[in-house]
Amino acid sequence: EVQLVESGGGLVQAGGSLRLSCAASGFTFDDYAIGWFRQAPGKEREGVSCISRTDGSTYYAGSVKGRFTISSDNAKNTVYLQMNSLKPEDTAVYYCAASPDPRGVGVRPDYEYDYWGQGTQVTVSS
Repeated sequence: EVQLVESGGGLVQAGGSLRLSCAASGFTFDDYAIGWFRQAPGKEREGVSCISRTDGSTYYAGSVKGRFTISSDNAKNTVYLQMNSLKPEDTAVYYCAASPDPRGVGVRPDYEYDYWGQGTQVTVSS
């Protein structure tokens, strides 16, 4: 059974940090690019970051570049999203997803991902 399980969300003050984790199982981790998305109430889902499985290239949306860092621990089949200098506008449910195209092609659209986690809530207070 394919599973992506996010954790690490919570409530933090503006300027604070959180680290999200995405634990993957049930598929060959090295064959899938992993991305992070977020969706705020009343807004469309937004691609945040992606990490390539071929060369480890990383990609970020402009709104988070310089503040968020995606990384991968292959031994644990886990991808992380370190979020620093958080802003109230970062408040959303954050999802990780797996794309069967392992190449680094940017923060790809959500329809290119086959598997999704259940999401974890991040709330940034002002």
